[in-house]
Amino acid sequence: MIKIGDKAPDFKGTDQDGKEIKLSDFKGKKLVLYFYPKDNTPGCTAEACDLRDNYHRFEAMGYKIIGVSKDNEKSHKSFIEKFSLPFPLISDKDAVILKDYGAWGRKKFMGKEYDGIIRKTFVIDENGVILDIIEKVDTKAHSVQIIGK
Repeated sequence: MIKIGDKAPDFKGTDQDGKEIKLSDFKGKKLVLYFYPKDNTPGCTAEACDLRDNYHRFEAMGYKIIGVSKDNEKSHKSFIEKFSLPFPLISDKDAVILKDYGAWGRKKFMGKEYDGIIRKTFVIDENGVILDIIEKVDTKAHSVQIIGK
């Protein structure tokens, strides 16, 4: 289980344009790495749009943002275009990154249990150390949870 103060697990994934993105690409930069269940669903759309609407604040504070889900590149590209998202989305079809960050596990919905994506966010500093982990994400006010008012 990853804790605040731990070194962030290295990752490598492909974004909506087929471009490879790695944790090492962000050495010397702060990063918000957020995990979400599915493109174009109400909660995930609210979360992405809240991050989009506050993107200038993240930039001013030196943060980059990356979203991760199991959706494919085509779905991510459509989601980004539909909602004008200014940050990349990584496709993690095999749930490798999700598992490394503890964002994959047992969930319950309408009385049924299944394995799925656990919505959570990691704030990572310039040296790759985890500064914060947000596990109870408020999809409509996620930016406030990350950087305050």
